[in-house]
Amino acid sequence: MKTITLTHSGSYTYTLSQAGSELAVIGRFWLKGQDQLDLHLTIIHAAPRTSATTSLKAVVAGRGVVNFNGTIIVKPGASQTNSFLEERVLLLSEKARANAIPNLEIMSADVKCSHAAAIGQIDADQLFYLMSRGLSRPRATHLLAQGFLDT
Repeated sequence: MKTITLTHSGSYTYTLSQAGSELAVIGRFWLKGQDQLDLHLTIIHAAPRTSATTSLKAVVAGRGVVNFNGTIIVKPGASQTNSFLEERVLLLSEKARANAIPNLEIMSADVKCSHAAAIGQIDADQLFYLMSRGLSRPRATHLLAQGFLDT
């Protein structure tokens, strides 16, 4: 299996053109201040029995903005493809913004393709629990955000 780690904004396209090939794409981002991340990712399955797993996560603080736009394309004849696209964002401030737009374009039968997208904030109960154990709000927030990126 080939693993690719994304670290910057950009447009990325990966094509699985050999039967049985496997790909993992991972992106972990922490934006603060007025940082902006625009990531466009396309995974193309052009051969049968290919597999891809994509996991994009971002923590956004301050006035940061993240835009995830991921697409899985399964070409005709690429049967028995298995592909998953995950886009998740944790917002740490009221001025932080995020867009997560997963897409599927399936032109073949007998495939397993799915996607997930979520944008949310830190769970108040988790934050309270850590603070009740003596952690400051900033330290507790940092630990929860780091845990989000590490999973």
